[in-house]
Amino acid sequence: MKLQPRFAMLLSAILVFALTLAGCRRDPKVLRQRYLESGNSYFDEGKYREAAIQYQNSIQADPHFAPAHYGLAKCLMKLSDWPRAYAELAQTIELDPRNKDAEVDLGGLLLAGGRVPDANDRAQDVLKADPNNVRALMLLANVQVAQDQLELGLATAKKAVDQSPSNSQAVLNYAQILERSGDKAGALQDYQKAVSLDPKSIPAIIALASYYVRAKDYAQAEATFQAGIAADPHSLIPRSGLASLYTLEGKNDDAIQVLRQTKSDLKDDPQAYRMLAEYYAARGQWDNAESELASLHSDHPKDQIVTRAYAQILIQRSKVDQASKIIDALLKDNPADPDSLVLRGEIELRQDKFAVAVQTLQAAVKQNPSNANAHFNLGLAYAGTYDMAQAETEWRQAAKLRPEMIEPQRALANLALRNGNMAGLADVATNIIKIEPNSPEGYIYHSLAKFNQKDPATAESDLKKAIEIAPQNSAGYARMGDLLVAQKKTDDALKFYSQALAINPAANDALTGIVNIYLGRKQPAKALQLVQDQIAKVPDNSSFYTLLGQVEIRNQDQAKALEAFQKATQLDPNNVPAFLHLAAVQIAMGSVDQAIAGYQKAIADNPHDVRLYVALGALYENEKQWDKAQQTYQNALAIQPDYPLAANNLAYLMLEHGGNQSVAISLAQTARRGLPDSPYTADTLAWAFYYEGVYPAAVDLLQQAIKADPASPTYHYHLAMTFYKLKNWPQAKEQFEAALKLDPKFEKADEIRDLLKRGPPKS
Repeated sequence: MKLQPRFAMLLSAILVFALTLAGCRRDPKVLRQRYLESGNSYFDEGKYREAAIQYQNSIQADPHFAPAHYGLAKCLMKLSDWPRAYAELAQTIELDPRNKDAEVDLGGLLLAGGRVPDANDRAQDVLKADPNNVRALMLLANVQVAQDQLELGLATAKKAVDQSPSNSQAVLNYAQILERSGDKAGALQDYQKAVSLDPKSIPAIIALASYYVRAKDYAQAEATFQAGIAADPHSLIPRSGLASLYTLEGKNDDAIQVLRQTKSDLKDDPQAYRMLAEYYAARGQWDNAESELASLHSDHPKDQIVTRAYAQILIQRSKVDQASKIIDALLKDNPADPDSLVLRGEIELRQDKFAVAVQTLQAAVKQNPSNANAHFNLGLAYAGTYDMAQAETEWRQAAKLRPEMIEPQRALANLALRNGNMAGLADVATNIIKIEPNSPEGYIYHSLAKFNQKDPATAESDLKKAIEIAPQNSAGYARMGDLLVAQKKTDDALKFYSQALAINPAANDALTGIVNIYLGRKQPAKALQLVQDQIAKVPDNSSFYTLLGQVEIRNQDQAKALEAFQKATQLDPNNVPAFLHLAAVQIAMGSVDQAIAGYQKAIADNPHDVRLYVALGALYENEKQWDKAQQTYQNALAIQPDYPLAANNLAYLMLEHGGNQSVAISLAQTARRGLPDSPYTADTLAWAFYYEGVYPAAVDLLQQAIKADPASPTYHYHLAMTFYKLKNWPQAKEQFEAALKLDPKFEKADEIRDLLKRGPPKS
């Protein structure tokens, strides 16, 4: 068909336009600019996530386009994504070294991260090229303040204001340094000036409101936060500040109403609709937090932050099956997601599947080596397998990645305490105080370290500070009681223990302290009455019944002690000390079978507690059931391969009742490393050397054992046999006689008498 001339021309024009348009769409310079402008538009509207997407599209069109990298960096700073913001700023400067704003922004991040010298270098670089650069002067002023050069910082901040008197940010920065210098009146005037210069500046409004909060002028603070909300209805900061203010004033219903309104007004902003759940969780209102997160999960099923938070709170509330289903769904969509793997690992920790948790959390760390929470939980998993060296490594890595994270510091403190590393405990306690200066915990740890380092004055000062900070926390009073007992000031100690119990009627450490004082004063009736009175106040406290049983033992009433220990184990199947005491009473009363059955039940309830295996093994030994004893000790070592008591007892059994002597020596050495000052481990290792014919080493160890415990006939007998093998009859005879003198009915007494009759060994 022949086309009409006009139609042909029109068609040609359309085709040319289409080709031109297609060419424009393929032109990277056109694309990058279009996305940049779109990103700028979103940024100006405060839609930082949408802006970030457009900047990323611009970068995809041209990876070397510096303005897009800088735009993305500014978005990331607004979204508090500091690591990525840092990377984008560094990339911006590399692509465009003339971008001084980016260099100042990077300096600000360096300063916030504690890298003060690096921040100073950035400020000086900009000022070298432009001595009157206001933002660089502001950065330099803050660097100088961080270097404790307050007067110099104040002068530099004033210079920035002089350069640009109408610059709200410069005036605000000057006000903040003024307040720090102690000039509160001047600071208030400049905070107000910063707001008047830019009435829509959220940083200036928040700074002024925060000043009013610090000054306890809550009415003005509330009005200022409200002004911030009116100035920028899309900003979460003034809304969050207002909710925090109401909480500070005890107006919790008003705070919740603000957060509900925020959720309603900004229903498409994930940070906005999550705020109420975060509020509940931060205040330990777990029912409300769970309910809110369940609702959010239903309304926003694709919001993985909400989904993970919901799973986390379910785990925390021991609703493991529900949490597991949610995590399974997350991992089905993304099997390598490190945050979901951490949640899976937390569930496995709750289920005591420590070896499995190690594998899961190792995978999480591999996917994201900078995930501090993954390292912390991996440390817990290693601790569950009794690999304390690896546990410590992971906790230290977590603390390095997130110095403000309290959990790894707490774990390291407990590990140092367990290992008797008082210098290490003091260091960790100092870190805890830095992280939570208004919590008594760090001061209590520090006091323990200092007392054990023979510095009771510092220990007392620490505890006074703990009590001052948290007068309604019983721990500080109880620890002060312990300190005073150690100083033999028992009357004063009783006052502090009593205060602890008045604050917290369930404070077992305080009750134990008072009971020990009464028993030390030979006042068992008084101790008994106190425990009974406290049980009447807190009837379901398993630890109190354990203490009651111990007092009844001191009163020589085994039947009542038995009853108390049984009650303690019924109330808490995980109260291992109660099971140990219960078995001891049953054995003393001749009920060995009941004791064995009790241990077996306790092991079923606490399968990873090696103390129970060692106690049961010792009972089997006492009953001369050697095979069962060996197997029980082996079970303990399967859980914790370096547990010294299990290794020691198994080694001795193998030496005395058949076993591989090389294995026995290895076990004895493990025990000695774990308990280097114990006479038991010295004796066992010496006896292993005796069987190997290494007599001089055996002599040294046995002499150490006898020095630590001279009343043991076994140690004297072993030393005598070693001297006998060395053909040192005078020393052997002396030790044989010492053993008989200590216990004429000693199990080796007949053998000793026979050897004494025979006299010196033949050459």
